[in-house]
Amino acid sequence: MEKISKSREETIKIAEEYARGLKAGDVVLLKGEMGAGKTVFCKGVAKALGITDEITSPTYAYMNDYYGKLYHYDCYRLSSGEDAEALGLTEYFYGGGISLVEWSENISEVLPSGCKTVIIEKTGEEERKITL
Repeated sequence: MEKISKSREETIKIAEEYARGLKAGDVVLLKGEMGAGKTVFCKGVAKALGITDEITSPTYAYMNDYYGKLYHYDCYRLSSGEDAEALGLTEYFYGGGISLVEWSENISEVLPSGCKTVIIEKTGEEERKITL
């Protein structure tokens, strides 16, 4: 399914709607170029889960844990699944929360089977095509 977002607020609303279909243990791979809106999408999922904390990109922390409900990964700086395993990041895939993984291609060999994928493409300054 494709959705068109014309603003950050619309992207958040689309993500909120999407999150209603997620369940504990789901792993969602967020695909898109830098600046496409992957972290903005995470904000919407967090909102749907009742998380009121500020959602920021975990670029240097690799993963932010929001109360065991949401695990937000940024694997941009990882070079392999082995790196993710060494940091203990893969253990969270099997926890009770929802995992949102940015730059998943960098750790593809350790991702669990059955991952969902969301693709966010820039189609304008603020407009995005979101494929769910």
